[in-house]
Amino acid sequence: MKSEKITLHETHQFSPLFLDYLSGKENLKPFYNLPPSPESFKKQIQQKNFSSNQRRILQEVLQEQYKTLSPNSSAEQNITLLGEENTFTVTTGHQLNIFTGPLYFIYKIVTVINTCRELKKLHPEYNFIPVYWMASEDHDFEEISYFNLFGKKYKWETSQRGAVGGFSPDGLQDIIKELPEPVPVFEQAYTQNKTLSGAVRQYVHELFGKWGVISLDASHPKLKETFTSVIESDLKENTANKLVEDSSEQLQKEGYKPQVFPREINFFYMKEGLRERIVKEGDKYKALNTEIEFTEESLLTELHSHPERFSPNVILRPLYQEWILPNLAYVGGPAEIAYWLQLKSVFDHSQVAFPVLLPRNFALVISKSNQNKLEKTGIKPADLFRNTHELKQQLLEQNAEHEISLSDEQEQLAKVFEQIKEKAAAVDKSLEGFAGAEAAKTFKSLENIEKRIKKAEERKHETLLNQVDGLKDKLFPDQSLQERKDNFLNFYINDPAFITRLAECFDPFSFTFNILTYDE
Repeated sequence: MKSEKITLHETHQFSPLFLDYLSGKENLKPFYNLPPSPESFKKQIQQKNFSSNQRRILQEVLQEQYKTLSPNSSAEQNITLLGEENTFTVTTGHQLNIFTGPLYFIYKIVTVINTCRELKKLHPEYNFIPVYWMASEDHDFEEISYFNLFGKKYKWETSQRGAVGGFSPDGLQDIIKELPEPVPVFEQAYTQNKTLSGAVRQYVHELFGKWGVISLDASHPKLKETFTSVIESDLKENTANKLVEDSSEQLQKEGYKPQVFPREINFFYMKEGLRERIVKEGDKYKALNTEIEFTEESLLTELHSHPERFSPNVILRPLYQEWILPNLAYVGGPAEIAYWLQLKSVFDHSQVAFPVLLPRNFALVISKSNQNKLEKTGIKPADLFRNTHELKQQLLEQNAEHEISLSDEQEQLAKVFEQIKEKAAAVDKSLEGFAGAEAAKTFKSLENIEKRIKKAEERKHETLLNQVDGLKDKLFPDQSLQERKDNFLNFYINDPAFITRLAECFDPFSFTFNILTYDE
């Protein structure tokens, strides 16, 4: 597989905030700790304070979560290494999308793997473990319930409610039967596990285990117990709300829109089939949309008895992650990095090192069949990011047998009419306006002639222009980036080495867009 790299600017797909962050714009520096460069990691290691007790708890939880999986020396070794003081993690997080969801889920994990490999080369005295943070407590089922394969949308229908990690995978077998080819990794994951969280851990283990990727489900009482001081502070003092509101206001002053919005209380109350926001009304604490309510005293009793029932929202989940992991960097997409930039003050307040924010790799994968079509049109891969109209005009100009633009004639005519206006005005000043109006009519006629010429040329090259439409539809489904819509099975089914090829192509510290094509 070959990679052609273009700048992120050339794609016209990324926000000014994200691009400004990557370029190291001065006005954004107060909102993060260290820039996303290899040189930052030595300093980040020195700043990361992670106790041996916290390592022991993390190990115990991971050993418990991995005991049912098939043995894998790389994963087992990395769980063991997490007990050592010279071991650190690089983490990415994502929802528990069925069948992995969009392609960029795969790109995130590959970026984490490659980051760890690069850091090991730079700092051989340390160990770097790639971690996938499972968003098992997320309750937005709609977002994880479908995926797109070969132009068809597959959707999971279920009446289950609450945190999705606890869902039974029953019903996904029906989707497995509909797939164009059997995919054993998913068949086994969804039939051998009682929960969606267990199934996702298993398929990530099968797909990425050889690189030592560790999947962590942080919805665990032992891990939550270590976080109770933060939970209590948020319930009683609403600390994060004030801090994030101030940061958001500062970002707005710099011209950037906030991505996330804090609440007075940034935790959900969670039980089986239930995850509802905690709100304070008068002197009572309530779980929204339920009859559940607490006094402050009974709520704190519940917290210390069942910390696993308190689930952080998007504002405090990142702090929880850094609290329970010896983590150095978070790998995320543009929207994730944007909201992390709102959170540094929360980390400072809790005296937790703010991680390096590293963008994931971005890619457009062009299959061999689409590559052949592209070559026939003469379009360069980078040109695909231009809008369809511009691209077609470029092709018409390149392939037209005759000149189709009348711009030279328009320029000449403009000079002629200027002379006419001067002569007319010299005779009678009022004729200048009349001459101008006649000029406008003539230019309009010229414009219509040019349109007719272009239409005639388009008819001659109708097949070529239709190929452009077909390529754009295939490579930019719903006029969006491929990585945000298509599933990796579009490539993996025909190329089981697909993930390995990505790992060979991606450079985690090259903040560019990869256009990937298959070698002959």
